[in-house]
Amino acid sequence: MKTKYIWLLAVLLGFTACNNDDDSSTPEPVLPALVAGEADLSNYVAVGASFSAGFTDNALFIAGQQNSFPNILSQKFELVGGGTFNQPLMNDNIGGFVMGPTVVANPRLYFNGTAPVVLPATPTTQVTNHLSGPFNNYGIPGAKSFHLGIQGYGTLNPYFGRMASSAGATVLGDAVSQNPTFFTLSEIGGNDVLAYATSGGSGVDQTGNIDPSTYGSNDITDPNVFAASFSAAVDALTANGAKGVVANVPYITSLAHFTTVPHNPLDPTNPDFGPQIPMLNSIFGALNQIYDALGEPNRMVVFSETEASPVVIKDEYLTDISAQITGALMASPTFPDFIAQFGLPPQAAPLVAGLLGQTYGQTRQATETDLFVLPSSSVIGTVNQAYAAALMQQGLSPELAGQFSIEGITLPLEDKWVLVPQEQTNIKNATDAYNSSIEAIANNKSLALVDFKGILIEASTIGFPSGNYILTTELVRGGLISLDGVHLTSRGYAVMANEMMRAIDLTYGSNFEASGNFVDPGNYPTNYPPNLQ
Repeated sequence: MKTKYIWLLAVLLGFTACNNDDDSSTPEPVLPALVAGEADLSNYVAVGASFSAGFTDNALFIAGQQNSFPNILSQKFELVGGGTFNQPLMNDNIGGFVMGPTVVANPRLYFNGTAPVVLPATPTTQVTNHLSGPFNNYGIPGAKSFHLGIQGYGTLNPYFGRMASSAGATVLGDAVSQNPTFFTLSEIGGNDVLAYATSGGSGVDQTGNIDPSTYGSNDITDPNVFAASFSAAVDALTANGAKGVVANVPYITSLAHFTTVPHNPLDPTNPDFGPQIPMLNSIFGALNQIYDALGEPNRMVVFSETEASPVVIKDEYLTDISAQITGALMASPTFPDFIAQFGLPPQAAPLVAGLLGQTYGQTRQATETDLFVLPSSSVIGTVNQAYAAALMQQGLSPELAGQFSIEGITLPLEDKWVLVPQEQTNIKNATDAYNSSIEAIANNKSLALVDFKGILIEASTIGFPSGNYILTTELVRGGLISLDGVHLTSRGYAVMANEMMRAIDLTYGSNFEASGNFVDPGNYPTNYPPNLQ
């Protein structure tokens, strides 16, 4: 019996050995050697804005800069003759600036388990400290297309000021002076619409105005100004025969900064809101009759006692009917009785009618077509103390003034908190015009082109596959967009580096993808812990 078992064990081991031999006999695929093709990657210079810099979680800091897509690219370029890639590193992983002891730009955000919050630390990067170059990364947070050629731009932008070669230097001039053999020109055009978007469209669409010296900081850049600026940048960067890759501009309104806050956040189960609904509907009921009589039923405000309700917003594209509201209220014989429920005497009728007309002359409830900027989440439902104080100065009691000063409920949200459809159209039209110029200029110069717009559309709809991940634009959990809702995570910048290399492969005959030299996005973080400082 013992011999039998020994024989059986030997047979099993034999099968095992054979199986192992079969497994080991399967050769690993042999990848081709990495080649650069027609691209000379020996001296790489990046020109762009915050994405090129590695800006993430609402700040620039060392770890983010080290994971910027240009720095990731430079590490791959080194494998085929690329040289040193110098960046103007910040002092710390806190982010932000100080001027002397005064904080002039806040630290980065981190996720506290509930929401993104500002890191409780003090920045150590002094605005006035100047770094010695030369540098390879000219990603300048905040830079618009026409800023690249402004002499002395360092006096206007501290990110460039700390690295500029001289007081009168231009971003483009300093970049070109490095005599690059290869360049990336990315996200130029993003800031030309971003400030308008993040300010809720409170700037001006300057389409048709080709004098950028007259623009405000939140304005949309005229497409012709953009085209001339972008063309000048490409001409300068390619003047000595350098090749490069450019990226188009995404639809920024698909980013988490504009898609996280719902249009209908007012929950009837909220004890601060639900019990007030009957009184609120009574107040707006008087206004709704006027809206209906004026043929403006789309302006009527009704709060649901069973479902989440939309906030009330000011829409500057609506006709201002303040005078009609005031006149109709004053003409109503029941208006004195209406205000009496708030403890107000009949002689207060003109004051209240005027306030209601002024407040609700251009208002409506929000719809799904409206987009709310991320900071609005901390404002909706709170009392606007400044407005309440102004009402008290006009004779209202503190309690009543507070009741009529609740953001998004009794006090319509200001324009700066919401992008209405017309403002979204302004952004889209400008972006489309910019991208048309980028594509034409890239084709004319035979440059590689990354469809960043397409990537963001895919990520914001079905998700963008990369490595073992499906990345989306969802705040915190999507993996692609950082905690500020606009800039990419380091994982997102790794994806961008891969897409850059894919475009270089297609245009210049390199083989970063085929040779297995794409980076693994999973090796890069989506956000950083608070103890990283």
